[in-house]
Amino acid sequence: MTSAFKDGLLTGKVALVTGGGSGIGAGIAKRLAEQGASVGLMGRRPEKLDEVAAAIRGAGGRALCTPCDVREYADVERSVNAVVKEFGRLDVLVCSAAGNFVAPAARLSANGFKAVVAIDLLGTFNVCRAAFEALSKEGGSIVSISAPQAFVATPAQAHVGAAKAGIEMLTKNLALEWGGAGIRVNTVVPGPTEDTEGMRRLAPDDAELQAKMKRSVPLGRWAKIDEIADAVLFLVSPAGAFITATTLVVDGGSSLVGTSLSFG
Repeated sequence: MTSAFKDGLLTGKVALVTGGGSGIGAGIAKRLAEQGASVGLMGRRPEKLDEVAAAIRGAGGRALCTPCDVREYADVERSVNAVVKEFGRLDVLVCSAAGNFVAPAARLSANGFKAVVAIDLLGTFNVCRAAFEALSKEGGSIVSISAPQAFVATPAQAHVGAAKAGIEMLTKNLALEWGGAGIRVNTVVPGPTEDTEGMRRLAPDDAELQAKMKRSVPLGRWAKIDEIADAVLFLVSPAGAFITATTLVVDGGSSLVGTSLSFG
C-alpha cells in the first residue's frame, strides 16, 4: 500500500470497518489506513482479519482485529469498545458486513431470508447504535455498503433487496436524527465488482456469463475494489464534510439498464 498524499486525509482519525476481512471491506480498511487512519477490523473469521491487519501493519499502519458477529448486539458493543479503548476515539464507521446467495423467492426459505436481513440490516443497525456515543464525541461519519438490489428488482435476490432497501431508509433516518450530534450518514452502492465473494456467487467461474454481464454495464467492465474504497474515502474525508443522507452509486451505470441476470 502506498499513499498518494504526503499527509493522509485521515491522519489522526480512527475507523472501524465491519466485514473487514475480505473483499470490499478489506479494500476499504486498507485505503483508510493508507490515508492515516488507525483501523479496527470487525468480522467473523479471525484468520481473515489477521491477514488484512498484517498488510496494514506491514505498510506502517495501525490495525486492531475484533472478531465479532454483527447479529449479536453485546458482541458488537464489546468490539466497538475495544477499538475505542485501543485508539482513544472513533471517527469513521464503515458497515460492510453482508450475506448473499442466489435463491428464487419461490424456493427461498424463511430462515434464508432471515439470515440475510439479520446480517445486513440488523447488523448495520447494531454497529451504528453501538458506535453512536463514540462517534458523537468528535462528530463522525458512517458509510454503509448497500447494493443496486435495493432499488433495482433482481431475480433470485428478493432477500438482499429487502435488506439493502432497509439500510437505505435506516441511513436517512439516522442522518436526520444524528445530524445534531455531528454525525454524517451515507451509503455507497457498488455495482458488479471484481474479486468479491458476491460476484463469485452471482457469476460463478463462467467466462461467457461474465462477458455478458460486463457488456451490460454502460462502462463495459466491472468495478475494482479500489474504486469502491475511494468512494468511501471521499465521503468520510473533509471533501465530504457537508454530505449526509446521500446514496453514492458507483456502478458504471449498470443500474440504468436493470439486470441481465436470470436464474431459474
